[in-house]
Amino acid sequence: MGAGIDMAPGDIAFKCNFATLDTATKMVIKRRADRHFEDVGPKLCAALDGVKLPSFPELVVKAKYATEHRCGVVVSGPGLSDDVSGTDPLKDNLPLQVSTALKSTPEAQHSARVVNELSAVLHSVLQDHPINRQRVADGSSPANVVLLRGCGSRIAVPTFQQKHGMRACMVAPTKIIAGLGMSLGIDRLHAPGTTGDYRTQFHIKAEKIAEALTAGQYDFGFLHIKAVDDTGHDQQPVLKVRYLECVDVMLRQLIRRLHEAEAAGHGRYAVCVTGDHSTPVLLGDHSHEPVPFTIAHVRHVVKQMGGPAVVGKVPLVHIAHPPTSDSQTTLGSIAQAARQARHLKKPAAIHTTGDSVSSFGEAAAAAGFLGRFPGSEVMQLVQQFTGRLV
Repeated sequence: MGAGIDMAPGDIAFKCNFATLDTATKMVIKRRADRHFEDVGPKLCAALDGVKLPSFPELVVKAKYATEHRCGVVVSGPGLSDDVSGTDPLKDNLPLQVSTALKSTPEAQHSARVVNELSAVLHSVLQDHPINRQRVADGSSPANVVLLRGCGSRIAVPTFQQKHGMRACMVAPTKIIAGLGMSLGIDRLHAPGTTGDYRTQFHIKAEKIAEALTAGQYDFGFLHIKAVDDTGHDQQPVLKVRYLECVDVMLRQLIRRLHEAEAAGHGRYAVCVTGDHSTPVLLGDHSHEPVPFTIAHVRHVVKQMGGPAVVGKVPLVHIAHPPTSDSQTTLGSIAQAARQARHLKKPAAIHTTGDSVSSFGEAAAAAGFLGRFPGSEVMQLVQQFTGRLV
């Protein structure tokens, strides 16, 4: 849905990667054929869209490009179930997986056969595609397989407003996040230049979410950042720090915009910052550690930043991306920087209405008043904090 493919009840969908397969060994050499895929991704998806499955002529296959190395694939037709495993091995240099039924129902067993044939057909189209022949000639990795993962279907669920009593909007160019939001009736804001990758325009994200909230159209805004996650996957520690600094600047711009709206009598606002998972650079993938969480009223953040005069001077300008040379910095150099940082004096809290935690990170947040809690409690906490839960 987030990629722009309509789904009906009974359809099954996959979040997919364009990847590189060793056709002789059936090993997935690279789960991400290339992050810089904006030019060729749509062309490859056009070749995949509408492919026929010889053993299942009654089924319709739809494919659409998403971002970077990702695309969405939907299969429509009778007798399908999302109770199947995918073909993604989840790590490089492991065999392409065979889909299996996760339940013993006829629909699940039928769907596993569909997924395996779909994987083979998509591979056959990509293997001989002119783009991949050219990539091989140029010495680049061919995008000759689509890894099908996270099989799901559209289900009837209460909207965000029905469940939480708030009208919600989002800036979320990452397609799977956008699709989840759309399934919950969250309006997706048009934010040109927000790409869901390293090129995203951070200042546009802050501008658009603030505009929607301060205009009185919405009670809740969700702003998703993907670039920091990419740096973890790409195992670029210094680039990760640099992009976190970009997020810091974006948050300052957001605070200024919301503060000015409050000062003009256009509502009261709170800001919550957290993540859905960690992506450590040493691991290069998602991990299961607890993530930091912070929530504060804008007026208190303004005091912490030094007051209205300081916040009013935050430039509302384009936020420059880190130089690509930062990506060449080694793990050793960032470890050295971390050792040096330990000797720096931490900033003292100017105004504290909650706990004494003065920095945002896993270790610091562990000492906070909120303690450790499951993600299922986040919205209740937000509602309590903002006075919406009676």
